Amino acid sequence: MTIQSLPSIRCPCISLHSAFDFMSFESHYPLLPAISPPTRRTLSLSALISTAISTFPSSSLAAPSKSAATDFFQLPDSSGVKALELRIGSGETPLDGDQVAVHYYGRLAAKQGWRFDTTYDHKDENGEPLPFTFVLGSGKVIAGMEAAVKSMKVGGIRRVIIPPSQGYQNTSQEPIPPNYFDRQRLFTTIFNPTRLANGEGSSLGTLIFDIELLQIKHLTNKFASTGS
Repeated sequence: MTIQSLPSIRCPCISLHSAFDFMSFESHYPLLPAISPPTRRTLSLSALISTAISTFPSSSLAAPSKSAATDFFQLPDSSGVKALELRIGSGETPLDGDQVAVHYYGRLAAKQGWRFDTTYDHKDENGEPLPFTFVLGSGKVIAGMEAAVKSMKVGGIRRVIIPPSQGYQNTSQEPIPPNYFDRQRLFTTIFNPTRLANGEGSSLGTLIFDIELLQIKHLTNKFASTGS
Protein backbone atom coordinates (compact mmCIF):
# COMPACT_ATOMS: atom_id res chain seq x y z
CA MET A 1 0.00 0.00 0.00
CA THR A 2 1.34 3.45 -0.97
CA ILE A 3 0.07 6.41 1.00
CA GLN A 4 0.33 9.93 -0.28
CA SER A 5 2.23 11.86 2.36
CA LEU A 6 0.01 14.67 3.48
CA PRO A 7 -0.59 16.57 6.70
CA SER A 8 -2.67 14.80 9.32
CA ILE A 9 -6.42 15.10 8.82
CA ARG A 10 -7.22 14.78 12.50
CA CYS A 11 -8.47 18.34 12.49
CA PRO A 12 -7.47 19.80 9.11
CA CYS A 13 -9.82 22.73 9.23
CA ILE A 14 -8.00 24.06 12.29
CA SER A 15 -4.41 22.91 11.90
CA LEU A 16 -4.12 23.47 8.16
CA HIS A 17 -6.66 26.18 7.42
CA SER A 18 -7.25 28.37 10.42
CA ALA A 19 -10.16 30.13 8.70
CA PHE A 20 -11.86 26.90 7.76
CA ASP A 21 -13.92 25.78 10.71
CA PHE A 22 -17.60 25.27 11.32
CA MET A 23 -18.37 28.90 12.05
CA SER A 24 -15.93 30.72 9.77
CA PHE A 25 -16.51 28.53 6.71
CA GLU A 26 -19.86 30.11 6.04
CA SER A 27 -18.47 33.63 6.52
CA HIS A 28 -15.65 33.03 4.03
CA TYR A 29 -17.64 30.83 1.66
CA PRO A 30 -21.31 31.63 2.36
CA LEU A 31 -23.64 28.77 1.55
CA LEU A 32 -26.50 29.26 -0.84
CA PRO A 33 -29.23 31.38 0.73
CA ALA A 34 -32.54 29.74 1.46
CA ILE A 35 -34.58 29.09 -1.65
CA SER A 36 -37.75 31.15 -1.49
CA PRO A 37 -40.76 29.25 -0.14
CA PRO A 38 -42.01 27.04 -2.94
CA THR A 39 -44.98 27.68 -5.08
CA ARG A 40 -44.24 24.04 -5.93
CA ARG A 41 -43.02 25.01 -9.36
CA THR A 42 -39.96 23.40 -10.86
CA LEU A 43 -36.78 25.05 -9.59
CA SER A 44 -34.49 25.50 -12.58
CA LEU A 45 -30.76 24.86 -12.39
CA SER A 46 -30.08 28.25 -13.95
CA ALA A 47 -31.96 29.93 -11.10
CA LEU A 48 -29.83 28.07 -8.55
CA ILE A 49 -26.64 29.10 -10.30
CA SER A 50 -27.71 32.73 -10.56
CA THR A 51 -28.51 32.78 -6.85
CA ALA A 52 -25.20 31.19 -5.95
CA ILE A 53 -23.16 33.57 -8.06
CA SER A 54 -24.88 36.56 -6.47
CA THR A 55 -23.53 35.48 -3.06
CA PHE A 56 -19.92 35.72 -4.25
CA PRO A 57 -18.77 39.27 -5.03
CA SER A 58 -15.27 39.15 -6.47
CA SER A 59 -13.80 40.98 -3.48
CA SER A 60 -14.87 38.24 -1.07
CA LEU A 61 -13.15 35.59 -3.14
CA ALA A 62 -9.86 37.45 -3.40
CA ALA A 63 -8.92 36.84 0.24
CA PRO A 64 -9.30 33.04 0.40
CA SER A 65 -7.78 32.40 -3.03
CA LYS A 66 -6.55 34.60 -5.83
CA SER A 67 -7.01 31.67 -8.22
CA ALA A 68 -10.61 30.90 -7.25
CA ALA A 69 -13.17 31.18 -10.05
CA THR A 70 -16.22 33.44 -9.96
CA ASP A 71 -18.43 31.46 -12.35
CA PHE A 72 -20.00 28.02 -12.28
CA PHE A 73 -18.96 25.63 -15.04
CA GLN A 74 -20.14 22.19 -16.02
CA LEU A 75 -17.80 19.38 -15.05
CA PRO A 76 -16.79 17.20 -18.03
CA ASP A 77 -18.58 13.85 -18.28
CA SER A 78 -20.68 14.66 -15.22
CA SER A 79 -24.18 14.64 -16.75
CA GLY A 80 -24.89 18.18 -15.66
CA VAL A 81 -22.99 18.75 -12.40
CA LYS A 82 -22.08 22.43 -12.05
CA ALA A 83 -19.05 23.54 -10.03
CA LEU A 84 -17.66 26.75 -8.58
CA GLU A 85 -14.04 26.81 -7.44
CA LEU A 86 -13.81 28.39 -3.99
CA ARG A 87 -10.15 27.47 -3.61
CA ILE A 88 -8.00 25.63 -6.12
CA GLY A 89 -5.82 23.02 -4.46
CA SER A 90 -2.13 22.53 -5.03
CA GLY A 91 -1.91 18.81 -4.26
CA GLU A 92 -2.53 15.60 -6.15
CA THR A 93 -5.68 14.69 -8.10
CA PRO A 94 -7.22 11.30 -7.18
CA LEU A 95 -7.74 8.35 -9.51
CA ASP A 96 -10.37 5.63 -9.50
CA GLY A 97 -9.53 3.18 -6.74
CA ASP A 98 -8.02 5.82 -4.45
CA GLN A 99 -9.52 6.39 -1.02
CA VAL A 100 -10.28 10.07 -0.53
CA ALA A 101 -11.09 12.05 2.61
CA VAL A 102 -13.27 15.14 2.35
CA HIS A 103 -15.14 17.63 4.47
CA TYR A 104 -18.50 18.74 3.12
CA TYR A 105 -21.67 20.72 3.70
CA GLY A 106 -24.69 19.17 1.99
CA ARG A 107 -27.82 21.15 1.21
CA LEU A 108 -31.10 20.26 -0.44
CA ALA A 109 -32.50 22.77 -2.93
CA ALA A 110 -36.00 21.77 -1.88
CA LYS A 111 -37.09 22.67 1.67
CA GLN A 112 -35.69 26.17 1.26
CA GLY A 113 -32.03 25.17 1.04
CA TRP A 114 -32.08 22.91 4.11
CA ARG A 115 -28.60 21.76 5.19
CA PHE A 116 -29.20 18.07 5.73
CA ASP A 117 -25.69 17.02 6.70
CA THR A 118 -22.12 18.18 7.28
CA THR A 119 -19.00 16.37 8.35
CA TYR A 120 -18.48 19.05 11.00
CA ASP A 121 -21.39 17.52 12.91
CA HIS A 122 -19.60 14.14 13.01
CA LYS A 123 -17.13 14.10 15.90
CA ASP A 124 -14.38 11.74 17.02
CA GLU A 125 -13.66 10.82 20.65
CA ASN A 126 -11.88 14.15 21.10
CA GLY A 127 -14.81 16.13 19.78
CA GLU A 128 -13.09 16.99 16.51
CA PRO A 129 -14.82 16.78 13.11
CA LEU A 130 -14.45 13.52 11.20
CA PRO A 131 -13.85 13.63 7.44
CA PHE A 132 -15.95 11.49 5.14
CA THR A 133 -13.93 8.81 3.33
CA PHE A 134 -14.85 6.75 0.31
CA VAL A 135 -13.19 4.89 -2.54
CA LEU A 136 -13.43 6.82 -5.78
CA GLY A 137 -15.18 4.82 -8.48
CA SER A 138 -16.71 2.30 -6.08
CA GLY A 139 -20.25 3.49 -6.79
CA LYS A 140 -21.11 3.72 -3.08
CA VAL A 141 -21.60 7.50 -3.12
CA ILE A 142 -23.81 9.66 -5.28
CA ALA A 143 -22.46 10.16 -8.78
CA GLY A 144 -22.35 13.94 -8.45
CA MET A 145 -19.94 13.81 -5.53
CA GLU A 146 -17.67 11.39 -7.37
CA ALA A 147 -17.71 13.68 -10.42
CA ALA A 148 -16.80 16.66 -8.24
CA VAL A 149 -13.97 15.03 -6.33
CA LYS A 150 -12.25 13.19 -9.17
CA SER A 151 -11.13 16.42 -10.82
CA MET A 152 -10.19 18.26 -7.62
CA LYS A 153 -6.70 18.68 -6.19
CA VAL A 154 -5.87 18.11 -2.54
CA GLY A 155 -6.44 21.34 -0.62
CA GLY A 156 -9.14 22.56 -2.98
CA ILE A 157 -12.65 23.62 -2.03
CA ARG A 158 -15.44 23.35 -4.57
CA ARG A 159 -19.15 24.11 -4.52
CA VAL A 160 -21.24 21.85 -6.73
CA ILE A 161 -24.88 21.85 -7.79
CA ILE A 162 -25.91 18.26 -8.43
CA PRO A 163 -29.01 17.51 -10.52
CA PRO A 164 -31.37 14.76 -9.33
CA SER A 165 -30.07 12.29 -11.92
CA GLN A 166 -26.61 12.48 -10.33
CA GLY A 167 -27.84 12.67 -6.75
CA TYR A 168 -29.62 10.11 -4.58
CA GLN A 169 -31.15 7.30 -6.60
CA ASN A 170 -31.82 5.10 -3.57
CA THR A 171 -31.61 5.33 0.21
CA SER A 172 -28.37 3.38 0.56
CA GLN A 173 -26.09 5.77 -1.33
CA GLU A 174 -23.65 7.81 0.72
CA PRO A 175 -23.16 10.32 2.17
CA ILE A 176 -26.09 9.53 4.47
CA PRO A 177 -26.95 11.73 7.45
CA PRO A 178 -26.35 9.71 10.63
CA ASN A 179 -29.49 10.99 12.35
CA TYR A 180 -32.52 8.86 11.49
CA PHE A 181 -34.92 11.79 11.37
CA ASP A 182 -32.64 13.73 9.05
CA ARG A 183 -32.32 10.67 6.80
CA GLN A 184 -36.08 10.25 6.79
CA ARG A 185 -36.67 13.91 6.02
CA LEU A 186 -34.13 13.86 3.21
CA PHE A 187 -35.40 10.76 1.48
CA THR A 188 -39.11 11.40 1.95
CA THR A 189 -38.55 14.75 0.25
CA ILE A 190 -36.52 13.39 -2.67
CA PHE A 191 -38.70 10.34 -3.24
CA ASN A 192 -42.06 11.94 -2.40
CA PRO A 193 -44.50 10.00 -4.63
CA THR A 194 -47.15 12.72 -4.72
CA ARG A 195 -44.76 15.45 -5.74
CA LEU A 196 -43.03 13.17 -8.22
CA ALA A 197 -46.42 12.45 -9.77
CA ASN A 198 -46.97 16.21 -10.00
CA GLY A 199 -43.86 16.51 -12.18
CA GLU A 200 -41.50 17.90 -9.54
CA GLY A 201 -38.87 15.20 -9.99
CA SER A 202 -36.52 17.59 -11.77
CA SER A 203 -36.16 19.72 -8.64
CA LEU A 204 -36.80 17.55 -5.57
CA GLY A 205 -33.39 15.87 -5.58
CA THR A 206 -31.22 18.84 -6.55
CA LEU A 207 -28.29 19.01 -4.11
CA ILE A 208 -25.72 21.66 -3.24
CA PHE A 209 -22.43 20.46 -1.74
CA ASP A 210 -19.42 22.44 -0.58
CA ILE A 211 -16.51 19.98 -0.61
CA GLU A 212 -12.90 20.23 0.56
CA LEU A 213 -10.55 17.48 -0.62
CA LEU A 214 -8.26 16.73 2.32
CA GLN A 215 -6.30 13.59 1.56
CA ILE A 216 -5.74 10.78 -0.94
CA LYS A 217 -4.71 7.27 -0.04
CA HIS A 218 -3.61 4.90 -2.79
CA LEU A 219 -4.99 1.44 -2.15
CA THR A 220 -3.32 -1.74 -3.39
CA ASN A 221 -6.71 -3.40 -3.79
CA LYS A 222 -8.51 -1.19 -6.30
CA PHE A 223 -11.89 -1.10 -4.64
CA ALA A 224 -10.93 -2.05 -1.10
CA SER A 225 -13.22 -1.27 1.79
CA THR A 226 -13.05 2.30 3.04
CA GLY A 227 -12.40 0.89 6.47
CA SER A 228 -9.06 -0.63 5.46
